[in-house]
Amino acid sequence: MDSVTHPNSEINRLLDLLPASWRMYTIVSQRPDQLQAITSTPILPWQRNTHIKINFRLWSSLDVNQRDLLFLAEVAWRHQSRWLQWGTYQLVGLFALAGTVWETIEGDVTGLAVGALLTVIAIKQIDREHKGIKTHLESDSEAIRVAQRRGYTDKIAARSLLEAIQAVAKLEGRQSPEFRELLRCQNLRVLAGSSRVTVPPDAE
Repeated sequence: MDSVTHPNSEINRLLDLLPASWRMYTIVSQRPDQLQAITSTPILPWQRNTHIKINFRLWSSLDVNQRDLLFLAEVAWRHQSRWLQWGTYQLVGLFALAGTVWETIEGDVTGLAVGALLTVIAIKQIDREHKGIKTHLESDSEAIRVAQRRGYTDKIAARSLLEAIQAVAKLEGRQSPEFRELLRCQNLRVLAGSSRVTVPPDAE
């Protein structure tokens, strides 16, 4: 019998797909009340885990390859977009926050306002980057690489994730995938070898 009929068995099976460095920071649970097949929480500087929530009624409608790749892509996205990765905007945010604290101590109202504004701008930019198509495309590619270590070929993995994204849109009652999902689907067609039309990283 398919493990998806037994949520605990399916959860254990899915966790076994993950590299050890992801598995130790991933929590999976049932969420029969949610409208989405799979959702997750961001990895924040003060919280190292991502919590994956699955509606097994919807999940059971996907075949095992689709479930594997959809799960890997979700976890990969959270690890690709974790906040504690030092880039330009993370450093700006850190220095702005430190400056804000200093200006608060010094009582400089103007400096405090500027520091707070820079902190907000940096946080918004970080959030925008994390939700952008470039991060999603990188996450999909990472999910495919992990799947290859679990016996999938790159093309089968890409095709399975493509089919999963399309199937989930229908399961969730949407007429078609969202714009970002459409871009991911086109990129997956390229990876699966069924299209040559690539998606620019700044397509959004």
